[in-house]
Formats: sequence, C-alpha cells, structure tokens
Amino acid sequence: MRQKSWRLVIVGCVLVVLAVGFFFYMMGMAPQSNDAKTMMQTVGMVSGGVGGLAIFMMIFGLIGKKA
Repeated sequence: MRQKSWRLVIVGCVLVVLAVGFFFYMMGMAPQSNDAKTMMQTVGMVSGGVGGLAIFMMIFGLIGKKA
C-alpha cells in the first residue's frame, strides 16, 4: 500500500494558485511597460515553469511512497 504525501499535494496547489495570480497581476502591469510583449513572454515562461513544477509535485504526492 502506498502512502500519499499530502504536504506535496497542498504545496503544489498553493504554487498553482500563486503562479496564476502572478500571471494575472503582471497582465495588469503590462500596459505600463516599455516592452509589454517581452515582459509577458518572460512572465508566461516563469508562470508556466512554476505551474509545471506544481503539477509534478501534486502528482508525485498523490502517487506517494511505499509504506
């Protein structure tokens, strides 16, 4: 029987929420930027990286480890 790691699942969920929140917050700041396109590309890459890491953490936590 495998033991789920709820800490990883919770941290993964929090990171997904933070990544989405950061993306939308920076979308509000984009019109004030000198180069909005490049800024949003960078923000998208960072948010995507954090979101991907968070999804990996959630899956890894749900699979769990052997007891």
